[in-house]
Amino acid sequence: MKTLKYIFVAAALGLTATSCYDLDLEPKGLIYENVLFQSDNGIKKYLALMYQDLPVVEGTFYNEAQIVEFANIPPREVLLANVLGAFQAPIASFARAVQAIVDKGGVEACAAEAAGRGTSYGDGWGYWNYDRIRDINNMLEKLPDYRSNYKENDYNAYLGEARFLRAYYHYLLFELYGPIPIMTEISEPSASDLDYYRNSVDEVVQFIDSELNECYNELPEKEVNDDGTPNENRSAAPTKGAALAILAKLHVYAASPLLNGGYSEAIALRDNQDKQLFPAKDDKKWQTALNALQRFIDYAKTHYHLYKEKDKDGELNAEESLYQLFQVSLNNPEAIWQTSKNSWGDVGGEGRERRCTPRAIYSGFGCVGVLQEAIDDFYMNDGKSIHESGLYSEEGIGEDGIPNMYKNREPRFYQAITYSGKTWQKTTKQIYFYKGSGDDNSKADMSYSGYLLYKGMNRDLLNQGSNAKSKYRAGMLFRLADFYLLYAEALNHVNPSDERIIAHIDSVRYRAGIPLLKDIKPEIKGNQALQEEAIRKERRIELFAEGQRYFDVRRWMCADEEGYKQGGPVHGMNMNADNLEDFMERTAFETRIFERRMYLYPIPLNEIQKSSKLVQNPGW
Repeated sequence: MKTLKYIFVAAALGLTATSCYDLDLEPKGLIYENVLFQSDNGIKKYLALMYQDLPVVEGTFYNEAQIVEFANIPPREVLLANVLGAFQAPIASFARAVQAIVDKGGVEACAAEAAGRGTSYGDGWGYWNYDRIRDINNMLEKLPDYRSNYKENDYNAYLGEARFLRAYYHYLLFELYGPIPIMTEISEPSASDLDYYRNSVDEVVQFIDSELNECYNELPEKEVNDDGTPNENRSAAPTKGAALAILAKLHVYAASPLLNGGYSEAIALRDNQDKQLFPAKDDKKWQTALNALQRFIDYAKTHYHLYKEKDKDGELNAEESLYQLFQVSLNNPEAIWQTSKNSWGDVGGEGRERRCTPRAIYSGFGCVGVLQEAIDDFYMNDGKSIHESGLYSEEGIGEDGIPNMYKNREPRFYQAITYSGKTWQKTTKQIYFYKGSGDDNSKADMSYSGYLLYKGMNRDLLNQGSNAKSKYRAGMLFRLADFYLLYAEALNHVNPSDERIIAHIDSVRYRAGIPLLKDIKPEIKGNQALQEEAIRKERRIELFAEGQRYFDVRRWMCADEEGYKQGGPVHGMNMNADNLEDFMERTAFETRIFERRMYLYPIPLNEIQKSSKLVQNPGW
């Protein structure tokens, strides 16, 4: 006998912000499973809930050594995944403590996962989304009972969408933990034998690959209405391009040192069946990654391009291109997959928009700081580093009140950073952080480094008068520039002499408005080590504060190398100075900890404690 189950879905779950479907279909109250599964409206309501755990992309700035902190929550390392080892409390208890701060009116985004991913439920530190995977498995098992209720194309599309999401949620877990349990069945939470082994890295990769390829034909190229116009209510639904993007990135992870023989402690790990979970090194995996990327690149040629704006003379306007890239939601040509979830909020309320607005600007709550290490990584406008360029100077302050350190920087710097002397949008106010200025360290809402994150902010907003206070922007889950650089990376591993390596790096640099490598550094062509360095530097800048650096540094296993260090002293300007001249002094304000175990996230402690089959990641 089948047991009828009911599902409680309410507005409190956040469907009004996260659903990919028309909000008029938002479910209310208790709904029996058989009612949901027997109609198009019902299944759309159910699928809407499956999107609940997509990443909150605007929360992806708490990673690596880019960001100082988010307000004054002690200890400051709470928001940095690379210092988990500094705490003696079990991680699950620590996560609950962080969540308690949030629940008591602290920094809401603190619930974002330390790796830079927030979800709409629970706390990110224990990101273990098998409850959502179970919901998807439930649909995949039960929907065939109602197949006759649907048109064939719709039925296949619903199943394809569900399988895509199941694969993606496994991918998110794989990204954090490496080998994980693969779940394709409904597990009853009350079952006495609810315990599962972790599958190996290769098994997880094969599963995700198989799932995405099998649902590929059921996914649309783009969601459109019957008349061919874009379907705004379905703009965040998975597409063929999104599936190819996940496949490409999946195989890059599988080929990279962390999961491909470079982590000796992981290779030695065995479960209680003596099963090896992490594989030995296999260089052929880079060819597999290149094949997956080539498939995506070939598809992208007719479906995506880098976002570009032109000036009145038809020339590239790099500044406007970089700005509008994160402002345009519908029909953004660079967006491979977006989500309707976002944490921008408004300048007078709560969210990143206000928390990246300086305190001196009409009730701003500027507290998301950027480290000097990240500031130094941005190029000059001649396309060279601050160590190579003759344009760079740390001495002096211009008559315009802007320190020379910030002069002649590349366009991406000015689109990403609020620095001393910057004039705030729609005002004549210049921003400063030294003592006695509007954003000094005399209050809790402050930057510990003397910089604020600006990337993605909307320059038409101002918390004054009739000015707009908020603007919706979709969250960018995958965008083309990321994959151009991954493509160059894979090509460099397979054939360093391939001319497409420099060409794809230069495509990104051209849109950024800086000179091309082929012109200013022709000597690196064909040199694998130098090309690798160029790719890594370009990813650092282009994808700054987009949640990629955390994973890049770990998959490369270079967290203890100069230029990539996740531990040690971190710097800003001298926040205790009472004038701008003295403020412009590099000052170490914190020493962070990184240990080798932090290359992988620990399996949540509560899962380990109740399992006889799960084995913890090395060092935890």
